[in-house]
Amino acid sequence: MKKRFLQTLVPWYVLALASSFGTGVHAQSKEEILHTRATAAMCSNCHGSEGRTVEGSSIPALAGMPKDYMVLQMKAFKEGTRPATVMHQLSKGLTDAQILTIASYYAAVPR
Repeated sequence: MKKRFLQTLVPWYVLALASSFGTGVHAQSKEEILHTRATAAMCSNCHGSEGRTVEGSSIPALAGMPKDYMVLQMKAFKEGTRPATVMHQLSKGLTDAQILTIASYYAAVPR
């Protein structure tokens, strides 16, 4: 029980802490953190809980992926310049702000 609580708490803390360093951005409120987690949760059906896929999966893990790299890849999916199966359709519905939110979230989650 205690381990599960810590596994749930750590990504929240890391995200709140990471969002306030080096960007001049204020620490996120509880509501902002919940909104960020809900936005990032869209990816969990394919990329696993907290962005961790099953070992050996052909779907990449998102946890710990560099933010800038993920933003570039998501934009490439959205523009149709990167080959994919369903990511083209999924990414077309995302705003640039949502892409940045998702990339920032998963960059802050430990691998």
